[in-house]
Amino acid sequence: MAKQPTVSSDSVAQDQLRAFIERIERMEEEKKAIADDIKEIYAEAKGNGFDTKVLRQIVRIRKQDHAERMEQEALLELYMAALGMQGAPANDD
Repeated sequence: MAKQPTVSSDSVAQDQLRAFIERIERMEEEKKAIADDIKEIYAEAKGNGFDTKVLRQIVRIRKQDHAERMEQEALLELYMAALGMQGAPANDD
């Protein structure tokens, strides 16, 4: 016969579960606040004449390591050449 958990172990597990959920909820709130702040920065940049699509692309590129970026650029150039497209992005590195 399986041993039934005691009331104290149930309450400890419930308290732990509640604490995890509350921590996650706080982090989700902080994540939303940060996302809102980032939106405001993009809006400010746009108001100053910057193209936000390009800014987002630069942010994404800067997250990549050099080798990954070089590989993607090489593939892009290859695909563009295969399609007969001119003006493949220049390699600035």
